Order: sequence, then structure tokens, then C-alpha cells
Amino acid sequence: MLVHDTTLVFSRYARQTLRSRFQMLFGVLMPLLYLLFFGPLLTGLPLGGAGDSWQVLVPGLLLQLALFGSSFAGFAIIVEKNTGVVERMRVTPVSRLALLLGRVLRDGAVFVLQAVLLVLVAVAMGLRAPLAGVLIGFAFTGVLTVALASLSYALALRVARPHEFGPVVNATTMPLMLLSGLMLPMALAPGWLDLLSRLTPLRYLVDAMRAAYVGDYTGPAMLWGLLAAVALTTAGLTIGARLFRRAAQ
Repeated sequence: MLVHDTTLVFSRYARQTLRSRFQMLFGVLMPLLYLLFFGPLLTGLPLGGAGDSWQVLVPGLLLQLALFGSSFAGFAIIVEKNTGVVERMRVTPVSRLALLLGRVLRDGAVFVLQAVLLVLVAVAMGLRAPLAGVLIGFAFTGVLTVALASLSYALALRVARPHEFGPVVNATTMPLMLLSGLMLPMALAPGWLDLLSRLTPLRYLVDAMRAAYVGDYTGPAMLWGLLAAVALTTAGLTIGARLFRRAAQ
């Protein structure tokens, strides 16, 4: 029942996304601009970590893509609430958990496709990374998307208007981006800032992806990244599913 309902919801929202190709294209535009205009500035610079500048920058850009794209996914729920879609959802027999899973799996699929495009451009510009590391990076991107999209939908169910939703998301995502070391490794940061960044779960995903891009699959960075990914996904899906059930009652 859950798998069937999730497939139905996923198919519905996937068709909507395919009909809006500009949404997919412009979603990846900002990371591509960083790649094209910021990446060459880092070439040859000592960045305080293993690997070259591309192996440092590209994993961060992939997670930046997931961070900002999935965090704003909840805008769609606000639109659906205002147009009566959520109200009609309450009388359907579809599993309430499937209503969330179908949406977030669509989001995960979209951002993994965008991540593939980003990596292909990065390879053309000079990125060299093991295939296994690149695939692990896609997996982390998808997991982060599912976790944050779930939390974004949960937040959107608690607010009434878009102008209430946007500032909360901005106030959350910007510190996450700055403290996680998405753009530059936190090894370059002063001690107090490095310590503060270790309280940010996203920091461990960034470190794990950069380790994967240099072929380190069994080190402590990968272990902490996996633990952070599991914790974020569990928290996101649990909170999102609980609020979806309440909204559908």
C-alpha cells in the first residue's frame, strides 16, 4: 500500500517537473556560475585538505545545490494550501506518509540529475575523481535533499503565507552554508570557527564527500558523514510525516 501510494504521488509530481524544464535548468544555474567563475580562482591554491581545488570545490557545490533547492521546496505546499489541494488531500485514501515520500523522492531525483550535469561540466573544466567517489557524492546529495525537503514541507505546513516562509529558510540556510565549509575547507578557519562548524551536521557530509572524491572510503570522515546523513534523514522524515498526518486529519 505504501509503496503503491508513494509511486502514484511520485509520478504525479515528476510529471509536473518534466513539464517545467526551466525549473530544472535554473535550479542548477547558481552552482554552475560558482563552478565557472569561482573554480578557476582556486586552481593551484593550497586549500588545507587532500585533493586538488576541483576535488574540494565540486563536492561543496553539489551539497550547496541540495541545500538551497530542497530548503525552498516547501513553497509548493504553500501554493497547494492556498489553492485547496491540501484540503482535498484530507479526504483521499492515500497513505499520509506516501504524500510526503512521493514529493521528497521527486525532489531527490531532480537534484541528482542536476548534480550529474554539474559534475559533467566540472570534468570538462578539470575535475578528476574516482567513479565510486562521484557516485557516493550523488548518494549524499540525494539523501540531503530528502532530509531537508521533508523539513521544508513540514515548515510550510506551519505557515500561512510565502513571505513568512522565505525569511525563516534564509536565516537557516545561510549559516549552514557558511559554517559547513561548502565553499572552502574549514581547515582554513580559526580554531573557534572550526569548533563551531562541528556542531553543524552538514559539515560532516561535506567532509565525507571530499574524502570520497580523493578515494578515501573507509576513513573517519566517511563514517561521520554516514552517521550525519542517517540522523538528518531520520529527523526530516519523522518530523515531516508527523505534520503531514496532522494536516490530513
